[in-house]
Amino acid sequence: MNAVTILVVSIAALLIGYVFYGGWLAKKWGVDPRKKTPAVRSNDNDDYVPTERGILFGHHFSSIAGASPISGPVQAAIFGWIPVVLWIVLGGIFFGAAQDFSSLFASVRSNGKSLVAITEKNVGKYGKQLFLIFALFTMFFLIASFIDIVASAFEGFAPDKSKIAANGSSATASILFIVASLVFGFVTHRTKSNPVISSLLGVVLIAICIGLGIFFPLYFSKTTWIVVLLVYMFLASITPVWILLQPRDFLNAFLLYGMCVFAVFGIFYQHPQMQLPAFSGFNVAGQTLFPVLFITVTCGAISGFHSLICSGTTAKQIKSEKDIKLIGFGGMILESIIALVVIVVVGIFFDQTNVYKAVPPVVFANAMVNISEGLGIAADVVYTIIMLSISALAFTTLDTSARLVRYLLQEYFQDIRRQYLKDKLTNPYVATAVTVFVSGLLALGGYKAIWPLFGTVNQLLAALALLTVAVWLGRMGKKYLMLIVPMVFMLGVALSALMTLLYGNIVSLVGGFGTFLKEGIQIIAIIALIFLAINLILDSIRALWGFRRERKMIENKYK
Repeated sequence: MNAVTILVVSIAALLIGYVFYGGWLAKKWGVDPRKKTPAVRSNDNDDYVPTERGILFGHHFSSIAGASPISGPVQAAIFGWIPVVLWIVLGGIFFGAAQDFSSLFASVRSNGKSLVAITEKNVGKYGKQLFLIFALFTMFFLIASFIDIVASAFEGFAPDKSKIAANGSSATASILFIVASLVFGFVTHRTKSNPVISSLLGVVLIAICIGLGIFFPLYFSKTTWIVVLLVYMFLASITPVWILLQPRDFLNAFLLYGMCVFAVFGIFYQHPQMQLPAFSGFNVAGQTLFPVLFITVTCGAISGFHSLICSGTTAKQIKSEKDIKLIGFGGMILESIIALVVIVVVGIFFDQTNVYKAVPPVVFANAMVNISEGLGIAADVVYTIIMLSISALAFTTLDTSARLVRYLLQEYFQDIRRQYLKDKLTNPYVATAVTVFVSGLLALGGYKAIWPLFGTVNQLLAALALLTVAVWLGRMGKKYLMLIVPMVFMLGVALSALMTLLYGNIVSLVGGFGTFLKEGIQIIAIIALIFLAINLILDSIRALWGFRRERKMIENKYK
């Protein structure tokens, strides 16, 4: 099938979903631009910062995207392009966008508190503790996966010890991009410059980074890059958002928009046919379509991680409730568009013999190079730009996730009565150091070993986030049934995947193919996750049933 047709129909469906379904949700939930947001009421110029919608959209979008819209579709391509495209479009509108919109709205109306705190208020302290465990599992697996992906993409030496110039150039450009973001952040925050002038400055800085990267590549080993990334993550996650996160993510958005526009232009110009099969079967290479597709394509369709970004950082920066639909619903729709572009670009140049030998970002970058050759553009320039775009997004995931873990731990340990212990555990440096240490250990296992468990826990978190917000909406007297259907589906996906992983690990361990440090620990973790999930679900259902009974009693009393 022609790639242009796939893109046009799919993107049109997503935009229609944004206009009509997003507008319907805003009306049903009562989004009110007249209400003051937490960022306005509690402005501290650190975490609570009222931010212009354009800058915040870029920051939010970069935070939720990371490298997942690229990694997921590439890995799920084994099932063919039809299942992947359908899941991205339908999941993006009715699952992911609904989750992000509702999570952001609930957090804004709850003084910028995370879903963990919202769970405590509406379900109870036990529910809060359970939700926090899932959130932390998701964060640690996600950070570890992206550390490995970026370090692999930057690795300067091939197995034969020869230098990889393309990776070295991408690494230099990415490091310089961080410096450029600091300069951009200082100029725009201190001078309050015109958005157009700021945007032009950003484009110039990006061009300088790319040029210097091509001429001065950095060659470090993968292990060295892992250490560099951990140090960066610690430093970036404890700085005020306006210094690095907001300006870098604003510039990230330009890179991503440019990458997307370039890919779409190349596809329209060349009118290529999809080489990737439309459908490869329900069971491919020992993997079944259900639930593997739905835990592999996460950020392009629905991701529990998004609910933490919406309620943990973005809600503290919303300037007006009128921005919630654009940022929450619209950010997810744009991410779905990116995922569509990825599956189409990779599908055009699909090659069964080599497409899975490299990490997904490298596969995508090479596919983009093939598009550039048809347009007569230098391959090294395109490769550097694409890898800079992907690594910049992954950097965002790293420090934003670490910051989120800090928020979650600080919220959780506020309940400790002993002041000395409370001060130590809520210290931002201590919480961030723990995050960096645990994530670094997990990263040593590589993303291929971590990704299936991350995807499963992440989608379980998505189901629990939908359930939590549904409880909150119900208690506020607002409609919530539109969240119940996706919640039930994602719950089935996550529990099925956990049972499959549990069975596989048990077989490996009993058969003598596994070890206790890998399969054994995963078995213990999976059993614990299933137990905790069932408990949180039962608690939430009791809360839903309880307030429904209370409302019926009140209604009957005044009849």
